[in-house]
Formats: sequence, C-alpha cells, structure tokens
Amino acid sequence: MTMLKLFGIVFFCGLLSPSQEVLSGLSCAVSPRAVQNVLSDAILQNGLLQQHLQGLVLPNIMGDGGLLNSPTSITGLHLVKVWLPELSVVLLSGIGVQLTITAKLELRGNCLIGLLSDLIDILLDVSITANIKCTNFESGTVQVVIEDCFCIFGAININLLSGLLSVSVNDIVLNQLKATLPSLLCPVVDIALNIVNIQLLGTLNAVIPVGTAGTIHYQLASLPFTSGLFLGLDLDGAVKKVGGSIIPHDSSASALPPLLGKSMILGLRQSFLNAILSLLIQIPPRTFTCTPEIFSGASQLQEAVLNLIPAGCSTCRGTSPLSIKLTLSGNPLILLEESKATVELSVMIQVFVQQLGGPTLNILLLKADLGLNAQVSIAEGRLLLELSLGSTSLSLESSDVGISNILNLKPHCSSLLTETLLPHVNGALHVGIPLPKVLGIPLINVNIRI
Repeated sequence: MTMLKLFGIVFFCGLLSPSQEVLSGLSCAVSPRAVQNVLSDAILQNGLLQQHLQGLVLPNIMGDGGLLNSPTSITGLHLVKVWLPELSVVLLSGIGVQLTITAKLELRGNCLIGLLSDLIDILLDVSITANIKCTNFESGTVQVVIEDCFCIFGAININLLSGLLSVSVNDIVLNQLKATLPSLLCPVVDIALNIVNIQLLGTLNAVIPVGTAGTIHYQLASLPFTSGLFLGLDLDGAVKKVGGSIIPHDSSASALPPLLGKSMILGLRQSFLNAILSLLIQIPPRTFTCTPEIFSGASQLQEAVLNLIPAGCSTCRGTSPLSIKLTLSGNPLILLEESKATVELSVMIQVFVQQLGGPTLNILLLKADLGLNAQVSIAEGRLLLELSLGSTSLSLESSDVGISNILNLKPHCSSLLTETLLPHVNGALHVGIPLPKVLGIPLINVNIRI
C-alpha cells in the first residue's frame, strides 16, 4: 500500500533526516518492506541471480581422508540449481542497505575415492550478506558499492550414488567450500546489484510527457539516504514546454511526515505543482457574442451591463448584441492548506462593441480573481485535479463609457465563467500530472492528504 501525501504547502511522502538539506521538487520515503520486495522481485523473482550463477564452476577439491584412508579427489564441481532463495533487507541508518540472500545450493561433480569413481551431489545451505552503499552521485546517477560481503554456511548434505561416504570426506568438502565459495558468490551478487541499480535508476530518471503541452523530467536530486525506518529519495522535476524552455520553480528542503505503516509516501511541493499548472492551463483568449443560444451566463451579463450604460451612449445600444472576450491573466497558483487545495486564477473579462468601420468600443474591462476548489485524486499513476468555482472577486479595470458601479455584475460573471471557462480548464487538466513510478512501485490503494 502506498500513500500520496499533500501536506501543508506540498504533497509529502516520508520523513527526512534533520540534516538533509536537499533542494528538490519531489521527495519520497520507502519502507524497508517495500525495498525488500523491490529487490526480491528484481534479483530473485526475475531470475537474475540464478542466471548469473548458472555454470558456476568450483576449484577441484583434494583430500587425504576418505574411505579406508584413501585419497579423495572431487573434480568438475559445478552449480546445478539454487533452491528456495529468499531475500531480506535491513536499512542501516546513515550507511545504506544490508542485503541478505539465503538459499540452498545444489552442486554436482565427479568424485574419486581411492580407486572408486562416482558422481557426487552436494546440497549446501548458505547465507550471503552484503552491505550496500550508494556513492559518486552525478547528474542523477549513483554508483552502488558493496563495502562488505560474507557468507555463512549451514547444513551440508553429500550423496554418492554408491552411498559410500565417510565423515572425513564430509569435513573436507565443507572446509573447501567455505574457503572458495565466498570469492565466487560475492562477485555474482555485486554484478546483480549493479544491473538492478541501472534498472531502478531508470524509474528515477525519466522524461514523461504531460499530454501534448510538454514534459516532466524526473531525476534523482541527491544520493539516497537511509534511516532505520525508511529509504529516502529526493527528485528534481524539470517542467518543460514543448519546443520551449524549462518553467522554473522554487525548491527547498522540507520535513516529511512518517510512513505510518505504508509502503511508500510520495510528496510534491507546491512550487513544483505550480510549474506544472502553468504548463497545463494555457487557454487561448475566447471571444463570443452574447446570445441566449450560446450561454445563458453571457446573455445575463449582457443585460446587466446594458442597464449600467449611460442613456446618452447610442453606439452602445445598437441592434447588435455585445461581445465578450475572456483572457487568462498571469499564471495559476495552487494554495495548499490543511485538508484543502485551492487554485487561484485571474481572468480578464472584456465586454465590447465592434463598431462598423471604426475602433472597438470598450464597454467594460473587468478582472475576475477566482478561487477554484480542487478535488484531488490518483488514477493510472497520474495526479488529477478537478476544479469547481469557490469564490469570485471582481474589480473594474476600465470603461470607455463611464461605468463605475459593478456590484451587480458578480453573480453574472461567476455564471459566465462557470459555463465558458471552467470546462476548458478542467479539460486541460484532464491529462493529469504524471508521477514517477519510484523503484517500480505502483501507486495503488493510495491515500491522499492535504
């Protein structure tokens, strides 16, 4: 289970170390269990470890002991199968990840005891423990380093087809395997981890389209960091218009709430969301004639404006209906409060008459500052916002015909904007904000908090 946190002025997800001072647009905390599941799927379930262990050949084993004190020689010993592999993870605070793989190895080879030649089959319990650290951060990439790797061996079961086996042969084999296997198994684990690192970094370094408006380039912003409770990741999200430049946003270090039993918490900062809204909400100016057949709000606004026009303005009261032009002003801003998200949007409303052969007569130019209530949801890995009109503040910018009192126009403007503007804004937001699939963890059973 994952949780997407929208907290205070940001979407938040996890608990940052107090000393962590990384500037980023998105932060994430992943639980030890989720890290374990991710690594288990990548290393064991996908067969990566088994693939690189296939054909593992061990040095010959020579010994003086054996049946009737005859010399013992085991040659061609190789790995046949890995049985019941399991993976566990412990997060080491400030260090990294301790990875332990337990498995039963089946080895097979040729055995010569004295003059007796036979096939030998060996089952050996082994536990491989590696301390993993991320280092050398550069341009969104990190290097995975195993600082320490050791093997602990458990039960050993040796079988000969002839069934002739002495305790001394058992000891010889076990001692030789303890001496040679660690130097063979640890490099294989190192190879597997570096392959997995490349795969997982791909989930943290991705360019994702935002509809047809542009892209978001998610990239690791710093070295991953660990506590005993979570793996922390800071990402930078570069928001770019199609064929244009990057839309800047302020980034800052922030403290995140705890995981609270969830697999992952993902947090987006308010400034990052504002950059994305600026990308998505790009509605071109709209001009239409105030007729009842088109919008009732426009018709009502026309009637209210006509009642405000001074009686001496004959041009304003011609046979042609008034025209209205709506133009977005400035960039939208999302404000995040406790359990509440609001998008502030400013719109210029121009009511005018296009005079035949003459200039445009500006009956009224209004500025409407809208407070739009945002309903937040997650679908198919995207953050969706659906807006509804919460408040309208109206101010008079200019009037060529001397209108000064606009108090009665507010409900008509609200109705007009609800009918004509909001459907286009919600249509632009319908594509959603794509979220990174951090470490391949899907966003399912998501709880959203503001």
